[in-house]
Amino acid sequence: MSRCVLVTGGAGYVGSRLIPHLLEQGHSVRSIDLDMYGTAGRDALERDPRWGEWKERFVHVRGDVREPKDVRAALDGADAVIHLAAISNDPTGEVDEVLTRQVNFDSVGLLVAEARRAGVTRFVNASSSSVFGIKDEPDVIETLEPEPISTYSRYKALAEWIVVCANSPEFTTVNVRPATVCGYSPRQRFDLTVNKLTVDAVRKGVITVHGGQQRRPNVSMIDVINLYGLLLEADPALIGGETFNFGFENHKIIEIAEIIRGEITDRDVTIDVTAVYDQRDYHISSQRLVERLGYTPVGSIRQAVAELRAHLDEFPDPDGAEHHNMKSMKLARNAAPYGFLAGVDRG
Repeated sequence: MSRCVLVTGGAGYVGSRLIPHLLEQGHSVRSIDLDMYGTAGRDALERDPRWGEWKERFVHVRGDVREPKDVRAALDGADAVIHLAAISNDPTGEVDEVLTRQVNFDSVGLLVAEARRAGVTRFVNASSSSVFGIKDEPDVIETLEPEPISTYSRYKALAEWIVVCANSPEFTTVNVRPATVCGYSPRQRFDLTVNKLTVDAVRKGVITVHGGQQRRPNVSMIDVINLYGLLLEADPALIGGETFNFGFENHKIIEIAEIIRGEITDRDVTIDVTAVYDQRDYHISSQRLVERLGYTPVGSIRQAVAELRAHLDEFPDPDGAEHHNMKSMKLARNAAPYGFLAGVDRG
Protein backbone atom coordinates (compact mmCIF):
# COMPACT_ATOMS: atom_id res chain seq x y z
CA MET A 1 0.00 0.00 0.00
CA SER A 2 1.38 3.40 -0.98
CA ARG A 3 1.21 6.16 1.59
CA CYS A 4 1.80 9.87 1.83
CA VAL A 5 4.62 10.02 4.37
CA LEU A 6 5.87 13.10 6.20
CA VAL A 7 9.56 12.80 7.07
CA THR A 8 10.61 15.35 9.68
CA GLY A 9 14.29 16.21 9.45
CA GLY A 10 14.13 15.20 5.80
CA ALA A 11 17.31 17.12 4.92
CA GLY A 12 19.36 15.35 7.59
CA TYR A 13 21.78 12.43 7.59
CA VAL A 14 19.17 9.65 7.67
CA GLY A 15 16.40 11.66 5.99
CA SER A 16 18.52 12.24 2.89
CA ARG A 17 18.75 8.46 2.37
CA LEU A 18 15.24 7.63 3.58
CA ILE A 19 13.37 9.93 1.19
CA PRO A 20 14.62 8.33 -2.07
CA HIS A 21 14.07 4.91 -0.48
CA LEU A 22 10.42 5.73 0.23
CA LEU A 23 9.92 7.23 -3.24
CA GLU A 24 11.41 4.09 -4.75
CA GLN A 25 8.87 2.05 -2.75
CA GLY A 26 6.06 4.02 -4.42
CA HIS A 27 5.12 6.35 -1.56
CA SER A 28 4.49 10.06 -1.83
CA VAL A 29 6.82 11.97 0.49
CA ARG A 30 6.57 15.28 2.27
CA SER A 31 9.57 16.69 4.12
CA ILE A 32 9.99 19.35 6.77
CA ASP A 33 13.39 20.73 7.72
CA LEU A 34 14.99 24.09 8.51
CA ASP A 35 17.88 23.19 6.17
CA MET A 36 20.43 24.39 8.72
CA TYR A 37 22.81 21.61 7.63
CA GLY A 38 22.39 22.46 3.97
CA THR A 39 20.47 20.96 1.06
CA ALA A 40 22.87 18.24 -0.07
CA GLY A 41 20.19 15.56 0.28
CA ARG A 42 17.69 17.33 -1.97
CA ASP A 43 20.43 18.27 -4.42
CA ALA A 44 21.31 14.58 -4.74
CA LEU A 45 17.62 13.68 -5.07
CA GLU A 46 17.21 16.07 -8.01
CA ARG A 47 20.30 14.59 -9.69
CA ASP A 48 18.92 11.07 -9.42
CA PRO A 49 17.96 9.61 -12.83
CA ARG A 50 14.54 8.78 -11.36
CA TRP A 51 13.81 12.37 -10.34
CA GLY A 52 11.54 12.92 -13.36
CA GLU A 53 9.31 10.14 -12.08
CA TRP A 54 9.57 11.11 -8.43
CA LYS A 55 9.20 14.89 -8.41
CA GLU A 56 5.40 14.83 -8.61
CA ARG A 57 5.36 12.75 -5.41
CA PHE A 58 7.73 14.93 -3.35
CA VAL A 59 7.15 18.18 -1.45
CA HIS A 60 9.60 19.95 0.86
CA VAL A 61 8.43 22.42 3.50
CA ARG A 62 11.16 24.62 4.91
CA GLY A 63 9.89 24.87 8.44
CA ASP A 64 10.32 24.27 12.15
CA VAL A 65 8.79 21.26 13.93
CA ARG A 66 8.21 23.56 16.93
CA GLU A 67 5.94 25.90 14.93
CA PRO A 68 2.30 24.76 14.75
CA LYS A 69 1.66 26.46 11.40
CA ASP A 70 4.73 24.83 9.84
CA VAL A 71 3.73 21.44 11.18
CA ARG A 72 0.20 21.80 9.82
CA ALA A 73 1.53 22.79 6.39
CA ALA A 74 3.87 19.81 6.34
CA LEU A 75 1.12 17.38 7.41
CA ASP A 76 -1.24 18.44 4.62
CA GLY A 77 -2.36 15.20 2.95
CA ALA A 78 -0.03 12.94 4.96
CA ASP A 79 -1.28 9.66 6.41
CA ALA A 80 2.00 8.61 8.07
CA VAL A 81 4.85 10.36 9.89
CA ILE A 82 8.45 9.26 10.35
CA HIS A 83 9.86 11.64 12.94
CA LEU A 84 13.62 12.08 12.59
CA ALA A 85 14.09 15.78 13.38
CA ALA A 86 16.16 16.34 16.52
CA ILE A 87 19.05 18.08 18.16
CA SER A 88 21.11 15.08 17.24
CA ASN A 89 23.75 13.30 19.34
CA ASP A 90 24.93 13.69 22.92
CA PRO A 91 27.59 16.45 22.58
CA THR A 92 25.31 18.73 20.54
CA GLY A 93 22.49 18.24 23.03
CA GLU A 94 24.66 19.68 25.82
CA VAL A 95 25.11 23.05 24.10
CA ASP A 96 21.72 24.36 25.26
CA GLU A 97 19.46 22.19 27.43
CA VAL A 98 16.36 24.33 26.88
CA LEU A 99 16.81 24.21 23.12
CA THR A 100 17.32 20.44 23.23
CA ARG A 101 14.14 20.03 25.29
CA GLN A 102 12.16 22.19 22.86
CA VAL A 103 13.23 20.20 19.82
CA ASN A 104 13.54 16.67 21.24
CA PHE A 105 10.56 16.68 23.59
CA ASP A 106 8.17 19.63 23.24
CA SER A 107 7.90 19.26 19.47
CA VAL A 108 6.98 15.58 19.77
CA GLY A 109 3.81 16.41 21.69
CA LEU A 110 2.93 19.04 19.09
CA LEU A 111 3.59 16.67 16.19
CA VAL A 112 1.58 13.81 17.70
CA ALA A 113 -1.41 16.05 18.45
CA GLU A 114 -1.42 17.67 15.01
CA ALA A 115 -0.84 14.36 13.25
CA ARG A 116 -3.87 12.82 14.92
CA ARG A 117 -5.99 15.84 14.04
CA ALA A 118 -4.79 15.67 10.42
CA GLY A 119 -5.95 12.07 10.07
CA VAL A 120 -2.53 10.44 10.17
CA THR A 121 -2.84 6.75 11.00
CA ARG A 122 0.83 5.81 11.66
CA PHE A 123 3.56 7.60 13.62
CA VAL A 124 7.12 6.22 13.70
CA ASN A 125 9.39 7.94 16.19
CA ALA A 126 13.19 7.80 15.99
CA SER A 127 14.49 7.60 19.55
CA SER A 128 18.02 6.43 20.38
CA SER A 129 19.74 3.48 22.02
CA SER A 130 21.78 6.02 23.98
CA VAL A 131 18.82 6.29 26.39
CA PHE A 132 20.42 3.31 28.18
CA GLY A 133 23.53 5.26 29.20
CA ILE A 134 25.88 2.85 30.99
CA LYS A 135 24.67 -0.72 31.52
CA ASP A 136 26.47 -3.77 32.90
CA GLU A 137 24.01 -6.31 31.50
CA PRO A 138 25.44 -8.41 28.67
CA ASP A 139 22.35 -7.70 26.53
CA VAL A 140 20.25 -4.60 27.10
CA ILE A 141 16.61 -5.38 26.30
CA GLU A 142 13.60 -3.10 26.10
CA THR A 143 12.25 -3.98 29.54
CA LEU A 144 15.32 -2.56 31.28
CA GLU A 145 14.90 0.95 32.61
CA PRO A 146 16.71 3.64 30.59
CA GLU A 147 19.40 5.55 32.51
CA PRO A 148 20.26 8.44 30.22
CA ILE A 149 23.42 10.34 31.13
CA SER A 150 23.06 13.24 28.68
CA THR A 151 20.53 15.96 27.93
CA TYR A 152 20.00 14.52 24.45
CA SER A 153 19.21 11.01 25.63
CA ARG A 154 17.10 12.18 28.59
CA TYR A 155 14.61 14.01 26.37
CA LYS A 156 14.66 11.20 23.83
CA ALA A 157 13.62 8.81 26.61
CA LEU A 158 10.87 11.12 27.85
CA ALA A 159 9.49 11.62 24.33
CA GLU A 160 9.01 7.87 24.00
CA TRP A 161 6.22 8.10 26.59
CA ILE A 162 4.29 10.63 24.50
CA VAL A 163 4.44 8.32 21.51
CA VAL A 164 3.44 5.18 23.41
CA CYS A 165 0.53 6.90 25.18
CA ALA A 166 -0.84 8.25 21.88
CA ASN A 167 -1.27 4.78 20.38
CA SER A 168 -4.86 3.81 19.58
CA PRO A 169 -6.75 1.61 17.11
CA GLU A 170 -6.92 4.57 14.71
CA PHE A 171 -3.38 5.88 15.33
CA THR A 172 -0.57 3.32 15.36
CA THR A 173 2.58 4.60 17.06
CA VAL A 174 5.98 2.99 17.52
CA ASN A 175 9.37 4.01 18.93
CA VAL A 176 12.63 2.84 17.38
CA ARG A 177 15.89 3.05 19.34
CA PRO A 178 18.57 2.86 16.63
CA ALA A 179 22.17 2.20 17.53
CA THR A 180 24.69 4.68 16.15
CA VAL A 181 24.05 4.83 12.42
CA CYS A 182 26.98 4.36 10.06
CA GLY A 183 27.47 4.66 6.34
CA TYR A 184 27.06 7.02 3.43
CA SER A 185 24.54 9.82 2.98
CA PRO A 186 24.54 12.85 0.65
CA ARG A 187 24.26 14.88 3.87
CA GLN A 188 27.26 13.12 5.29
CA ARG A 189 28.18 13.14 8.96
CA PHE A 190 31.76 12.56 10.08
CA ASP A 191 30.99 13.06 13.78
CA LEU A 192 29.78 9.47 14.20
CA THR A 193 32.13 6.71 15.31
CA VAL A 194 32.43 4.46 12.26
CA ASN A 195 32.28 7.33 9.77
CA LYS A 196 34.92 9.36 11.61
CA LEU A 197 37.30 6.43 12.03
CA THR A 198 36.86 5.42 8.39
CA VAL A 199 37.73 8.82 6.94
CA ASP A 200 40.73 9.10 9.28
CA ALA A 201 41.97 5.67 8.19
CA VAL A 202 41.67 6.55 4.50
CA ARG A 203 42.87 10.15 4.57
CA LYS A 204 45.38 10.11 7.43
CA GLY A 205 46.37 6.48 7.84
CA VAL A 206 45.73 6.80 11.59
CA ILE A 207 42.67 5.81 13.61
CA THR A 208 42.52 7.64 16.94
CA VAL A 209 40.51 5.74 19.55
CA HIS A 210 39.49 7.41 22.82
CA GLY A 211 39.64 4.70 25.48
CA GLY A 212 38.48 1.88 23.25
CA GLN A 213 36.97 -0.49 25.80
CA GLN A 214 33.50 1.09 25.72
CA ARG A 215 30.93 -1.17 24.09
CA ARG A 216 29.02 0.70 21.42
CA PRO A 217 26.24 -0.70 19.19
CA ASN A 218 26.09 0.28 15.53
CA VAL A 219 23.61 -0.19 12.70
CA SER A 220 24.12 0.40 9.00
CA MET A 221 22.26 3.11 7.11
CA ILE A 222 20.74 0.57 4.75
CA ASP A 223 19.14 -1.32 7.65
CA VAL A 224 17.78 1.88 9.18
CA ILE A 225 16.00 3.00 6.03
CA ASN A 226 14.76 -0.54 5.36
CA LEU A 227 13.24 -0.75 8.84
CA TYR A 228 11.44 2.59 8.57
CA GLY A 229 9.94 1.49 5.27
CA LEU A 230 8.87 -1.82 6.84
CA LEU A 231 7.22 -0.10 9.80
CA LEU A 232 4.93 1.81 7.44
CA GLU A 233 3.36 -1.49 6.41
CA ALA A 234 3.67 -3.65 9.54
CA ASP A 235 0.54 -5.03 11.19
CA PRO A 236 -0.58 -2.55 13.88
CA ALA A 237 -1.09 -5.48 16.25
CA LEU A 238 2.66 -6.18 16.07
CA ILE A 239 3.99 -2.66 16.57
CA GLY A 240 1.28 -0.43 18.04
CA GLY A 241 2.46 1.30 21.22
CA GLU A 242 5.73 -0.62 21.18
CA THR A 243 9.38 0.39 21.56
CA PHE A 244 12.12 -1.56 19.79
CA ASN A 245 15.90 -1.59 20.06
CA PHE A 246 17.57 -1.61 16.65
CA GLY A 247 21.25 -2.47 16.28
CA PHE A 248 22.95 -5.68 15.26
CA GLU A 249 26.67 -5.13 15.84
CA ASN A 250 27.87 -4.58 19.39
CA HIS A 251 31.60 -4.03 19.58
CA LYS A 252 34.11 -2.25 21.73
CA ILE A 253 35.39 0.86 19.99
CA ILE A 254 38.84 -0.68 19.65
CA GLU A 255 37.20 -3.63 17.87
CA ILE A 256 35.43 -1.23 15.50
CA ALA A 257 38.81 0.32 14.72
CA GLU A 258 40.22 -3.12 13.94
CA ILE A 259 37.29 -3.90 11.63
CA ILE A 260 37.88 -0.67 9.73
CA ARG A 261 41.62 -1.26 9.49
CA GLY A 262 40.82 -4.71 8.11
CA GLU A 263 38.77 -3.10 5.33
CA ILE A 264 41.40 -0.50 4.38
CA THR A 265 43.91 -3.09 3.19
CA ASP A 266 45.66 -0.84 0.65
CA ARG A 267 46.92 1.50 3.37
CA ASP A 268 49.23 0.98 6.32
CA VAL A 269 46.75 2.10 8.99
CA THR A 270 47.81 2.48 12.61
CA ILE A 271 45.57 2.70 15.68
CA ASP A 272 46.40 5.32 18.29
CA VAL A 273 44.67 4.82 21.67
CA THR A 274 44.20 7.92 23.85
CA ALA A 275 42.36 8.78 27.09
CA VAL A 276 38.61 8.14 27.23
CA TYR A 277 36.20 11.08 27.29
CA ASP A 278 32.82 9.47 26.47
CA GLN A 279 31.78 6.95 29.11
CA ARG A 280 28.65 5.52 27.42
CA ASP A 281 28.86 1.74 27.46
CA TYR A 282 26.08 -0.70 26.59
CA HIS A 283 25.32 -3.77 24.48
CA ILE A 284 21.80 -3.77 23.06
CA SER A 285 19.72 -6.72 21.97
CA SER A 286 17.36 -6.40 18.98
CA GLN A 287 15.98 -9.91 19.39
CA ARG A 288 12.50 -8.63 20.18
CA LEU A 289 12.24 -6.81 16.85
CA VAL A 290 13.66 -9.79 14.98
CA GLU A 291 11.11 -12.13 16.55
CA ARG A 292 8.19 -9.72 16.15
CA LEU A 293 8.81 -8.62 12.55
CA GLY A 294 11.17 -11.26 11.24
CA TYR A 295 13.67 -8.62 10.21
CA THR A 296 17.03 -9.85 8.93
CA PRO A 297 19.83 -7.27 8.71
CA VAL A 298 21.33 -6.77 5.26
CA GLY A 299 24.03 -4.28 6.21
CA SER A 300 27.08 -4.33 8.47
CA ILE A 301 29.91 -2.12 9.64
CA ARG A 302 32.07 -3.61 6.88
CA GLN A 303 29.44 -2.84 4.25
CA ALA A 304 29.02 0.71 5.59
CA VAL A 305 32.79 1.30 5.50
CA ALA A 306 33.02 0.07 1.90
CA GLU A 307 30.03 2.19 0.82
CA LEU A 308 31.36 5.28 2.57
CA ARG A 309 34.82 4.83 1.11
CA ALA A 310 33.35 4.60 -2.39
CA HIS A 311 31.81 8.07 -1.89
CA LEU A 312 34.63 9.83 -0.02
CA ASP A 313 35.71 11.83 -3.07
CA GLU A 314 32.39 13.68 -2.80
CA PHE A 315 33.59 15.22 0.48
CA PRO A 316 36.89 17.10 0.02
CA ASP A 317 36.82 18.51 3.57
CA PRO A 318 35.57 15.92 6.09
CA ASP A 319 36.39 18.36 8.90
CA GLY A 320 34.07 20.99 7.40
CA ALA A 321 31.27 22.32 9.57
CA GLU A 322 28.60 20.88 7.26
CA HIS A 323 29.67 17.35 8.27
CA HIS A 324 29.66 17.97 12.03
CA ASN A 325 26.41 18.83 13.80
CA MET A 326 28.16 20.57 16.69
CA LYS A 327 30.06 22.88 14.34
CA SER A 328 27.21 23.81 12.03
CA MET A 329 24.09 23.96 14.20
CA LYS A 330 22.70 27.49 14.43
CA LEU A 331 19.28 27.37 16.00
CA ALA A 332 17.53 29.74 18.39
CA ARG A 333 15.20 28.78 21.18
CA ASN A 334 11.52 28.74 20.23
CA ALA A 335 8.78 28.23 22.84
CA ALA A 336 5.95 28.05 20.28
CA PRO A 337 4.79 24.61 21.46
CA TYR A 338 3.67 26.23 24.74
CA GLY A 339 1.24 28.47 22.86
CA PHE A 340 -0.18 25.29 21.37
CA LEU A 341 -0.25 23.64 24.80
CA ALA A 342 -2.21 26.60 26.18
CA GLY A 343 -4.72 26.43 23.33
CA VAL A 344 -3.62 29.71 21.74
CA ASP A 345 -2.37 28.28 18.44
CA ARG A 346 -4.30 25.21 17.46
CA GLY A 347 -5.35 26.31 13.99
